[in-house]
Amino acid sequence: MHIERLVQMANDIGNYFSSEPDRTAGIEGIVAHIERFWEPRMRKQVLAHFDAGGEGLSEISRAAIALLAGKQSVA
Repeated sequence: MHIERLVQMANDIGNYFSSEPDRTAGIEGIVAHIERFWEPRMRKQVLAHFDAGGEGLSEISRAAIALLAGKQSVA
């Protein structure tokens, strides 16, 4: 999948969860959604994009991908 589409999808998910009053819960909601619904290769692509600077990711999506990256390095 094209990284531009993955970034758009991550940002769409981020927009949805940005209405969560608890920012941490919103970020965790994004991570849970990506873990639950994205294929492993999609997660791998967005993590690589994040590692390369994460161009185009919104602030909340960037925070969620950072959390996801941390979880992946532990697993």
